[in-house]
Amino acid sequence: MDPKDRHVNAGQRNEGEGNKTAARHYNEATTEFAKSGKVDEKAREARKAVEGKDGEKLRKAEREGLQKARH
Repeated sequence: MDPKDRHVNAGQRNEGEGNKTAARHYNEATTEFAKSGKVDEKAREARKAVEGKDGEKLRKAEREGLQKARH
């Protein structure tokens, strides 16, 4: 992210429903990550974490997040 694009909350304008600036930043970062060549490596790390000792904690956190998203 370009430092000049970072805003202080007090200086941000209301963008109405949805935040187009945040969406653009997210999309740019996602595209950059996809092009980085690290996707497979991070997927292996995630699988190892889910299948490892922290797996149940991660699944519980996922369930809680999904539950909150439905409300």
